[in-house]
Amino acid sequence: MSNPLTEAFIFGKAFAEVVTEKVEHTLTNILSDVGKFDAETKQKLEEFAREVKAKAEAQKQQSSNPTTITVTVDTSVDLQELLDELRAEIARLKAELNNYRQKQ
Repeated sequence: MSNPLTEAFIFGKAFAEVVTEKVEHTLTNILSDVGKFDAETKQKLEEFAREVKAKAEAQKQQSSNPTTITVTVDTSVDLQELLDELRAEIARLKAELNNYRQKQ
């Protein structure tokens, strides 16, 4: 009762589903990595800008008052906020991917 045409159809369907899942997983990981890289780059640029500004202010103070040099730079990072932003971005990308997949 085994029809070769039916078996080929079922095999082809299973193959297409597995390939689609693998592509979706890979695309999600790539988009996640891109989002993470973007967030880290922005953070590093902000830290760099703060350090440059602090150094410029310190040099300005030193030139106006050579006996007193006091500069405090707050380079602490709110890791929870960063994680929340990354999770939100990943969720948004997954939703967009699902919408794209449903349109196909």
